[in-house]
Amino acid sequence: MAFLSSLNISGSALTAERLRMDVISQNIANASTTRTENGGPYRRKVVVMEPVNQPSFRSMFEDKMNSEQQAPGGVKVTKIEEDPSEFIPVYDPSNPDANEQGYVMMPNVDPIKETLDMMSATRSYDANLTAFNAIKGMAAKALDMGR
Repeated sequence: MAFLSSLNISGSALTAERLRMDVISQNIANASTTRTENGGPYRRKVVVMEPVNQPSFRSMFEDKMNSEQQAPGGVKVTKIEEDPSEFIPVYDPSNPDANEQGYVMMPNVDPIKETLDMMSATRSYDANLTAFNAIKGMAAKALDMGR
């Protein structure tokens, strides 16, 4: 059944959004980490996603005219990159990580931005879960009608 491939699309989005939520949680947890294994402060991470097998309108039209079915797409995480924005200097001469002037370089993590990103990821996850469950329900009804 071709419509069941929609489950794969929603499933790929659920997987990608779950990873995005994990990365955002990691950013929030390290919002005050001034020393990492690399020696500097924690650097915010960002998830990069791209469509999978996203056909153009022309190719979809030509496939329909030729009665061919192209596999539908979805989304995949291509990489997790570090945010190149500057660290935030905070004056705290008593901190062991302070420089000669008494400034500590804090991570480039903004908790408010991370919270908004988490809300966005959560809503995307919920929307894809709703779509997944709707498709699953339609498939169950179709199987019931076939009995």
